Amino acid sequence: MIEQILATIEHYETIIVHRHVRPDPDAYGSQGGLVAILQESYPEKKIYAVGQEEPTLNYMRRLDVIEDEVYKGALVIVCDTANAERICDRRYPLGDKLIKIDHHPNEDPYGDLLWVDTTASSCSEMIYEFYLKGKASGLKMNDEAARLLFAGIVGDTGRFLFPSSTDKTFAYAGELIHYNFSRTELFDRMYELEPNIIKLKGYVLQNFELQANGVASVMLTKDLLKEYSARPVEASLLVGILGDVKGIIAWVFFIEEEDQIRVRLRSKGPVINGVARKFNGGGHPLASGASIYSWDEVAHVLKELAGVCEKHSR
Repeated sequence: MIEQILATIEHYETIIVHRHVRPDPDAYGSQGGLVAILQESYPEKKIYAVGQEEPTLNYMRRLDVIEDEVYKGALVIVCDTANAERICDRRYPLGDKLIKIDHHPNEDPYGDLLWVDTTASSCSEMIYEFYLKGKASGLKMNDEAARLLFAGIVGDTGRFLFPSSTDKTFAYAGELIHYNFSRTELFDRMYELEPNIIKLKGYVLQNFELQANGVASVMLTKDLLKEYSARPVEASLLVGILGDVKGIIAWVFFIEEEDQIRVRLRSKGPVINGVARKFNGGGHPLASGASIYSWDEVAHVLKELAGVCEKHSR
């Protein structure tokens, strides 16, 4: 499949790379890293990274603004996006051919060519593997691509703490750090938080609810987020902090937006993406997302999560 993707890339003069809505470092890292590799390898081609910018990730790279006409006859590549409905910038069907590169379960096999590897820690890891397999055919890496891919791997592995970190993950990260970029500066930008978000973090740690079955939950209403001057996407940055609490085996953040309540599920062992699928979502076995549309549904989510945890404990 990598050979087919590379041959397809070589065939097109214009290449437009997308990623998912509400992006994280891996979305930006895989999208931007692929663009940087292709721009370095094919300076004669027109290559763009598109989508709505997320201000908290502007330190990684800025995105391109292009007209609809650019899509005519173009190759479109979508990185790190399991479902077509989550592709950021809905113009992706305007291109001539569509490629999906992703590491989530392939529940929505969209695209003309699909490369899905659920064993990869991140889509950024896959993009580096794409480079390794293609460098004999002329693919080139540069410092910017290495910085972006390293950031994506770090972000999706929780700084290499998650079980998705494999021998390959560490080997690739070890190769990427030999390029010329500052890891210290990158980590500072990835993990520093504004004072208001630090205070919201304190609220979460003081107010999460832990059940006897090891399920924990936090509810962040619109009014609460307004009190802390926090956007939902900023609140989502805090989801991982409950993983440090002894006794918690799975947890969920309910984050209220204007038209829905985002459900952020995490686990230390029980597979929870089945729970997410029951509530308009999906994702990885230990890290998933979903959506509900009423606070009345919270109890149903917690019941499903408790059932999964109880089965895991038997």
